[in-house]
Amino acid sequence: MDILQQLSENLQKGDTGKVAALTQAAIEQKLETQAILDRGLIAGMTVVGEKFKAHEIFLPDVLLAARAMHAGMELLKPLMIREGIPTVGKVVIGTVQGDLHDIGKNLVGIMLKGAGFDVIDLGKDVPPERFVDAAEKEKAAIIGLSALLTTTMPVMKDVVDLARERGIREKIKIIVGGAPLSKDYADQIGADAYCFDGVNAVDCVKRFTGSS
Repeated sequence: MDILQQLSENLQKGDTGKVAALTQAAIEQKLETQAILDRGLIAGMTVVGEKFKAHEIFLPDVLLAARAMHAGMELLKPLMIREGIPTVGKVVIGTVQGDLHDIGKNLVGIMLKGAGFDVIDLGKDVPPERFVDAAEKEKAAIIGLSALLTTTMPVMKDVVDLARERGIREKIKIIVGGAPLSKDYADQIGADAYCFDGVNAVDCVKRFTGSS
């Protein structure tokens, strides 16, 4: 079996040790960095995402695969930087100001990293300025906003408005998620999409960055 196929299959099994060893072996065999990334790591994670969506596997399986993906990416990152290979895209995420809930946001971050995205996680209780500042500084394609409290939902509109004031609204997509939210609310505040779970968020980000 081809080493990249082995890499993909062991990633699907969530075998962190084997994924790290196979990634290292592929590097030592001087395979192209882009091929290791695309045909090994991202190919494996794509299968995981599809199986999860089809309810063939469950959340713990996805988290194990994402952890294995991260182990491979850590080995590839120095080569990607040296060769100037861009990540699939940069995404700034965080829980909005006044809200300390971050389980859903953390899950989205893990799944985005697993899909090959460069994730800048600002944490929780994040004011609008920090989201927009980070997006400008990092040249991110997406801002992802999370809220679990109805009282903090209006902060999402503040982020959208501030991005418009700063003149970056046309260049950046803003997605929102959290239990009390809905597509109608996302439309109402001028966000680009409402994501109802981690898989949907990854699909959304892939669509907006043209990497699906």
